[in-house]
Amino acid sequence: MREFLKYTLATVTGIVLTGSIMMLVGIIVLIGIAASSASKPAVTVKDGSVLVVKLSGQIVERAEDNSVAELLGYAEADQQGLDEIVAAIDKAALCPEVKGLYIEAGVVDADYASLQEIRKAVERFKGGRKLVVAYGDEYTQGAYYVCSAADEVWINPQGMIDLHGLAAQPVYMKDLLAKVGVKMTVVKVGKYKSATEQYTETQMSDANREQVTRYIGNLWNVVKGDISKGRGIATPTIDALADSMVTLADGKTLAASKLVTRTMYADEVKGAMKKLLGLENDDKVEQVSCKEMCSYEPTSNGKEASAYLGKSTSTDKIAVYYCEGSIVQTPAAGLLMGDAGIVSKTMIKDLDALANDDNIKAVVIRINSGGGDAFASEDIWHAVMELKQKKPVVISMGGKAASGAYYLSCGASWIVAQPTTLTGSIGIFGVFPDMGGLMQEKLGLHYDVVKTNAHADFDMAQRARPFNADEQRMLERYITRGYELFCKRVADGRRLPVDSVKAIAQGRVWTGGDALKVKLVDELGGIPEAIRKAAALAKVSEYALASYPAPLSWAEQLLETASGKGNNLDEQMKAALGSWYEPVSAVRAIEKQGPVQARCQWMVLR
Repeated sequence: MREFLKYTLATVTGIVLTGSIMMLVGIIVLIGIAASSASKPAVTVKDGSVLVVKLSGQIVERAEDNSVAELLGYAEADQQGLDEIVAAIDKAALCPEVKGLYIEAGVVDADYASLQEIRKAVERFKGGRKLVVAYGDEYTQGAYYVCSAADEVWINPQGMIDLHGLAAQPVYMKDLLAKVGVKMTVVKVGKYKSATEQYTETQMSDANREQVTRYIGNLWNVVKGDISKGRGIATPTIDALADSMVTLADGKTLAASKLVTRTMYADEVKGAMKKLLGLENDDKVEQVSCKEMCSYEPTSNGKEASAYLGKSTSTDKIAVYYCEGSIVQTPAAGLLMGDAGIVSKTMIKDLDALANDDNIKAVVIRINSGGGDAFASEDIWHAVMELKQKKPVVISMGGKAASGAYYLSCGASWIVAQPTTLTGSIGIFGVFPDMGGLMQEKLGLHYDVVKTNAHADFDMAQRARPFNADEQRMLERYITRGYELFCKRVADGRRLPVDSVKAIAQGRVWTGGDALKVKLVDELGGIPEAIRKAAALAKVSEYALASYPAPLSWAEQLLETASGKGNNLDEQMKAALGSWYEPVSAVRAIEKQGPVQARCQWMVLR
């Protein structure tokens, strides 16, 4: 028996030691791979190369690069960074070895401001007299919008172009909540502040319908105007094509209408590209990906293309700080793992570090957000103002920079928005779930109370009873005070009278073009224009660009993956639900939201 135990213990000890050694070796290998990937040498681009851009999947402002997650198969599927796509196209424009750009179109999930950013980069590339070709078996409207700038637009003979115009579809939850005995107590300021309607109505209010009609009309005018310019088709004709359900038209009709230049099957594309590039049939078309192109170091600096790229050898830097998602005080819970969004404490710390970095001469804040927590927005606004005391701060607005996102932006030195940006929405609200029906009628719970003061049970009221008249009045005063402060912040930042701000506030959403007219923004453009303005304000002619928040180190990547965050279950849920992820997660997050919100209404916009 003693011998048996001895050998058994020895075997178990050996297994444990072997497992530990293998785990240690695995960790060392992962560290080595991550460290080597973080220090990849610059890419050598072969003469006659074609940059390949895959215009499909979800496009976010900046995709996180986690080499460890990629190695383990946890990397986020079908997600690309707008920064990487635009930087690759701009670098390819400067690279003499790159002769063309090939856009492989598909089903793309991105807002129109992001697509406009890419389209502008394509136009800059074309300005260098280089070839641009697009091909797709099917083009979503967003993908076609970008590809319409190409010299050649090719499609599968059985393919389709989903050109249909724009529609906005808000989601209303009032009846859904009522089924489980929940109703919302809403306090808001702003005639057009429609974010609360999803909880209290079953259709658009007249004011909301007015503003949505205005801004989707403006967006469509930009989209069809750019398509008209790119394809040489009159804008009334584009409307007529959209109204005729051209989505279901055959290839011959698409070619006859000039939406495409040729129809061909995928296996014929390579031969057609060779002819355009002047290659023989047995020659190889050298290809370079966006990721590879981003590692290329251009030897020349063209003024238009290099604004996005800077000059890597310069000691003077312009920081581009990316922030995307809901504004929160602490990381917001997603459906499964968690969706951090714009966390005020983190962003304030980051901006303070940028303020104290003497090598950073100016900061561009790239924001894509529909707002969020009003208190968090005020805190970030204060951090932006502190940063502006030391160096210029330029805001670059993405698809949305509304409500709380506009709040934190309004005090900047300069604001740049795309014509297709949705901004403004100056207004706040409070939404308080009344759980009495659920707790008492559905679940059969009953409450009683003993209290020392009139409002001692205020924070418990919505479980046991609705707010009383005094409490409702106090909440209204509180929300109104927040709205007055919001308007004052905008008035001070934009150098406008408060009355003028209130006339364009009331929670109204504006497109970038209209926002320029009412002086909520200073300039129309994208990240390159914002960087150029930041350099001008900082009075620097040569500068390097630094992207923030700083990417995770290999050690941080390893820890994040080991902690389970690398599983990206929430990202997979986003991919599965698509456009419907946000309203579903909104229901999940109601209880965790701050009491006062500065956010605009979410809706499907296609």
